[in-house]
Amino acid sequence: MYLPQHFEEARVEELHRIISQYPFGSLVVNGPYGLDANHLPFELHAKVGECGSLFAHVARENTVWKETKDGDEALVIFRAGDAYISPNWYPSKHEFHRQVPTWNYRVVHVHGKIKIRDDEKFVRGVVARLTRTHEARTGGERPWRMTDSSKEFIDQMLTAIIGIEIEIIKIVGKWKLSQNREERDRVSAAEELRKRDERAMSTVMLDALSPSIQE
Repeated sequence: MYLPQHFEEARVEELHRIISQYPFGSLVVNGPYGLDANHLPFELHAKVGECGSLFAHVARENTVWKETKDGDEALVIFRAGDAYISPNWYPSKHEFHRQVPTWNYRVVHVHGKIKIRDDEKFVRGVVARLTRTHEARTGGERPWRMTDSSKEFIDQMLTAIIGIEIEIIKIVGKWKLSQNREERDRVSAAEELRKRDERAMSTVMLDALSPSIQE
């Protein structure tokens, strides 16, 4: 990934926070038939291994677990929002006419080694934790639990999936939030996004400004 210094996010705790907040990642592997991508919810275990690990599961019929072997390299990409930025939103554009369109975004790239976990206990734990975490976010009065279904049904479903573990070797973050622009341009672009109800990107752009600008 092309990573100019002013866009680099190197705080591990912040990268972990984004993975937890945006856990739906793209798993990319280079198998015997070339590059392959699968889109999966992951859970981060920051203290498993030297740099942490990612756990997930795939359908047993998904060939990714057959076309990779333990120790193969893997890349998991997590996206945390994006937005088009028009040069018309920059005050400086109307003075100098030397700006072009761009796209702002936040991404985390996790590089690691894959391990296939055809292990009922591992898979059951991953499913239970993912369910508990994401059901809690739905805001329902009674979150769905695995015990809402019969034991026989859950056992059958678990036999149809395979666990995946990614041992993290390197984690890289890119926060492209117009840091290479004048502060007045950054504020103006963020405000334009807010007007268009793209509040998430607007907020992170403003949060990246100096404290004096945020006040």
